[in-house]
Amino acid sequence: MLIHAPYGGAQDRNGAWLALRQAQQAGLVRSIGVSNYGVHHMKELESYIHELEKKEPGSGGHIDVGQWELHPWLMRPDIVQWCKQRSVVVQAYSPLVRGTKWGERTLAGLAEKYGKTEAQILVRWSLQRGFVPLPKSVNADRIEKNFGVFDWELTEKDAASLDTDMYEPCAWDPTTSED
Repeated sequence: MLIHAPYGGAQDRNGAWLALRQAQQAGLVRSIGVSNYGVHHMKELESYIHELEKKEPGSGGHIDVGQWELHPWLMRPDIVQWCKQRSVVVQAYSPLVRGTKWGERTLAGLAEKYGKTEAQILVRWSLQRGFVPLPKSVNADRIEKNFGVFDWELTEKDAASLDTDMYEPCAWDPTTSED
């Protein structure tokens, strides 16, 4: 279960975390985490978790999973590094960039080279970067093709050719909220 966004201020974020933690302790959910949190939000939450642990060991929990818009045009290295250092599973929503990059030279070239769709290239890229991609489609054929990524890999050189330092979200971006 995830807290969807960091809006509402520290007190509300802490209260939401406490509710998730209580649900986890009651056995209602296995894993808890955050979505769309910036590193500053996660550091704040980590401090709150440590406060809870000081008061009652075992009460604070652990951020198990985090979910962000992630793709080659929005790689979020600060968030990814923070999560990897703490063993937080990173889920990537909008890994297909809502189709806005179809035909982009590098992506299209890799699709042709591997005989795969551009969506498959992006899902494979996500997997090779250690993310859990969450591609979205309502088309049965596309959904089936999106699963066709486990019997091949991009070379590291080809995967790296997609990496950018761009900041191009295709959805909202609450990670920047100072709330």
